[in-house]
Amino acid sequence: MIKKNNSRLVYFNGKLVPEADAKVSIYDSSLMFGDMVFEMTRSFNKKQFKLKEHIQRLYAGLKILQIPMHLTQDELEKACHETIEANESFFNDDDEHRLMIDISRGLLGIYHEIEGLHKGTNVIIADFPLKWTVASMGKLYDKGINAVISSQRNIPSSLLDNKIKNRSRLHYLMANIEVSSAKGDNNWALMLDPDGFITEGTGDNFFIIKDKKVITPEGRNILRGISRQYVMEEICSKLGLEVMEKNIESYDVHDADEAFMTGTPFCMLPVTSFNHLPIGSGKVGPIFNKMIRAWSDNVGLDIVNQIKGWSESNIKKTSAPTPYSFKK
Repeated sequence: MIKKNNSRLVYFNGKLVPEADAKVSIYDSSLMFGDMVFEMTRSFNKKQFKLKEHIQRLYAGLKILQIPMHLTQDELEKACHETIEANESFFNDDDEHRLMIDISRGLLGIYHEIEGLHKGTNVIIADFPLKWTVASMGKLYDKGINAVISSQRNIPSSLLDNKIKNRSRLHYLMANIEVSSAKGDNNWALMLDPDGFITEGTGDNFFIIKDKKVITPEGRNILRGISRQYVMEEICSKLGLEVMEKNIESYDVHDADEAFMTGTPFCMLPVTSFNHLPIGSGKVGPIFNKMIRAWSDNVGLDIVNQIKGWSESNIKKTSAPTPYSFKK
C-alpha cells in the first residue's frame, strides 16, 4: 500500500520511495563506468506514448551489455504505470508525465562485503513533469535552431554502439560545452562521425528536406530514436512524403530546403540555420509545419501550443547544464 506523502515517488527496486530517498551507492557500476541503460518517455494527454517501444529498446541494450534483469518487459511496463498512478496527484491538469527509466548493473563485486547496500541490478523509474525539459523550447518553433558542428566527433558504433541508449555520454557533454561558446542564440550541437558524415545531435536525431524528400543519416553511428522512427514510418507515410536514410555531408545541409530535429520530449523542432548560415529561406518551412500538425492530429493535442504554454510556467532558472545545452 502506498503511504500518503508530500513528494513524488520513485520506483526503486520494487518499492515506491520518496524522490529524495532514491539513491544508488557510490560503488555502483553506473558511477564507476557509466554502466547503465536508460529510457526517457513522455505522455500526451497523460497517456504514455510508445512506452512499449522504449522498453523493447531498453531490453535490447540490457541483453547486449549482459545486465541481469529479473523483470519481464510486461512487468516493467506495469511498474511504469504504477509509478505514474502514484504520482498523478502531484501533476497539474496540463502537465505530462516524463518517465526516466534507469537500469544499472549494481555494486561491483569488490564492494559486496559492505553491509546495508543493495546487491544486484538497480531498477529505477522516476516520474516528473515534462515541462521541466521543454519549457525553454517554445520560441524555437518560431525561430528555429542554429545547428553547429562541434569538433567533438560522435563515437562510431565500431567502438561504442550508439544504438544502445547508455549513460556513457561524455562526448555529448563535450560537444555541448563547445557549442555553448558559439555566437548568437539557439545553438544546438550537431556531431560528425570520424568520416565527416553528419550523425546526430546530443540527444536528438537530425533530418533535412530536399525537393520534398525527407532525408536522415543512416542508422549506423547514431541512436535510432523512437521519434525518428515515428516520423519515418508514420508521419511521412501519412503525408505521402518520400523518406530515405543516407550519408549526409555538411554541403547537403547547406543545400537543403528545410531541416529539423526529433526527440521524445519536443517531438520535432525546426532547424533554420547551419553554422549561422540560413537553411533554405532561413525560416520555419511549410513541410515541417505540415509534419508537426500531423503528429498533433495523431495524438489529439496541439504539440506546439502545449510547449509554448509551458514557456510561461514558473520554473526556476538555473545555470546548470541541460541535456540539450551547456550554459555559457
